[in-house]
Amino acid sequence: MNFETDGLGFSPLEDLPVRYIDRTHAWYDALGTNNHYRYASFQDVPFTRLGKPLAQCKIGLLTTAVPYDPAKGAQDCKAPYNAGAKFYEPYTADMALDHDLRVAHVGINRRELTDDANCWFPLPALRRAAAAGRVGSLASRFHGVPTNRSQRHTVEVDCPEIVARCLADGIDAAILVANCPVCHQTMSLTARHLEAAGIATVLMGCAKDIVEQCGVPRFLFSDMPLGNAAARPYDTASQDSTLGLAFDLLEAACAPRSTVQNPLRWNGQADWKFHVLNPAALSHEELERRKAEQREIKRVAQSVRDAAIAR
Repeated sequence: MNFETDGLGFSPLEDLPVRYIDRTHAWYDALGTNNHYRYASFQDVPFTRLGKPLAQCKIGLLTTAVPYDPAKGAQDCKAPYNAGAKFYEPYTADMALDHDLRVAHVGINRRELTDDANCWFPLPALRRAAAAGRVGSLASRFHGVPTNRSQRHTVEVDCPEIVARCLADGIDAAILVANCPVCHQTMSLTARHLEAAGIATVLMGCAKDIVEQCGVPRFLFSDMPLGNAAARPYDTASQDSTLGLAFDLLEAACAPRSTVQNPLRWNGQADWKFHVLNPAALSHEELERRKAEQREIKRVAQSVRDAAIAR
C-alpha cells in the first residue's frame, strides 16, 4: 500500500528523525573501526521541579562547544574534523562577555554547518530573555562540558565537577546544548546528575534516539542537522522561539522523559538526512580518503588526550 497516494497523508519515511545510534555504527564500520559503541541507557530518570516561578530563577548554561584557539588550526564551519581542537577537561567562562565558540572539531556534517554560533550557543538569546523578564537572572559564568567516549570518565569525573560548579553558582535551572552524537550522550548524563543534585534542566538537541535511550528529565528536540539545536542559521526569531520552548518545558514538565519537538523545520537542503554519517552517500574514493582521515584523527586525539592526562 502506498500511504502517500492512498489518502492518509503520511509523511515519507525519510522525514523521520535520524537514528544516530544506527548511523554511527554503520559509519564507523565503513571506516574500518568495527567497534559498536554502546550508548548509555537507563530505566530510572531523576527529576527536579522548579522550586519557584521561572521569572525568579537564576539560569545556567552548559555547552560542548570549545573556545576558538587559532593556535590549534582551522576550526571554521567548513574545516575538516580537527581532533587537535578537542578538549578533555571542563572549562568555565564569564557569561557577561562575548565568546567565540566553535563546533567544527566535532563529528557533524559540514555541509549543513554554518559560522552562526547562535545555533549552538544561545547566550545572546538568554540575555534577551533575562532583559525581557522571562527569567530572573543568568549565572555569572557558563561551563564547557568535555565530550568523552568513556562514559565512566564522564559519570565519575566530569559530571561531579560540573555539578559542583553549578551548585557554587547557585542556579535554579540549567540549559544544556548538545552538538555531536556523543555530545548528546554527555549532556544527557550531565542533566541526570544535575537533576539528582536538585537543579532542574532542559537539554536542547537534535539526536532524539541517543537522548531518549539514555533518559533525561526534559528534552527539547529540534529535527535539524547536528550543530543547530538552538536555532536555524542567521534567524533571530528561531533563536528566541527555540529558547522559549525550552523555558516552557522547564515550567510545564510534570514527569521525567518529557520530550517536546520544536515545530521549526530545516530550511536548507531537503536531503540533509541522507548525508548524515551515511557511507552510502560517499564514493569509493571518498570513503578511502575518510578511512585515512579517521586513522589520523585517532592518532591526534590520542596525543591530545595523553597531554591532558599528563597535566
